[in-house]
Amino acid sequence: MFISQAHAQTANSAPAGGEWFLPAMMIGLLIFMYFTTIRPQRKRQKEHAELVSSLSKGDEVLMSSGLMGKVMDLSDLYVVVNVSDKVDLKFQRTHVTATLPKGTIKTLGA
Repeated sequence: MFISQAHAQTANSAPAGGEWFLPAMMIGLLIFMYFTTIRPQRKRQKEHAELVSSLSKGDEVLMSSGLMGKVMDLSDLYVVVNVSDKVDLKFQRTHVTATLPKGTIKTLGA
């Protein structure tokens, strides 16, 4: 009963080109994943690194917590942000998400 099924499943019974379908599908999937997830993420990381390295005193910034303020002092890892009169807060530079055009904070506070 099982012998006839075993003879029917020989190694040569696969369709022509079928042995390359799975590797080609895996390579296609990896290429798709690269262009949809890995490449855009690396681009965002590079843009953020450029933003953080280009900070200077007087820039108006938006922090990841939502706070907006003016950069008062910079060090290698930290940035001191003035958020109100006589209120300076120290953040890690990596928490800066965007720089704002000059005068944005004054227009929003008015």
